[in-house]
Amino acid sequence: MVRVKRGVIAHKRREKILKQAKGYRWGRKNKERSAKDALLHAGRNAYRGRKLKKRNARRLWQVKIGAGARAEGISYSQLIGTLHKEGIALDRKVLAALAEHYPTVFKAIIDRAASAKTAS
Repeated sequence: MVRVKRGVIAHKRREKILKQAKGYRWGRKNKERSAKDALLHAGRNAYRGRKLKKRNARRLWQVKIGAGARAEGISYSQLIGTLHKEGIALDRKVLAALAEHYPTVFKAIIDRAASAKTAS
């Protein structure tokens, strides 16, 4: 049988790990075992962070909608409730953008929802 030398593949694997850990502090940037452990923790935190980012964005949208709604004399919950009842299908991301950048359009949406509420 021929001799199989595995140094190249093992070296590539180590270099890949250390390349991913570039910029880490202390021994985690140049010691293979520490780098591997740091990458596992970083991956776990990054996964969780992607979920938290969505959660925080939704909370921010709710705050912006609430502020815009209160300026027009209606609470956030009343606004969302009337929008759902009237079948106005705008998600919170769009409503928040309208409240922040286009207050006249946002006021028109609130007026339409309020007029439909008083009519029924």
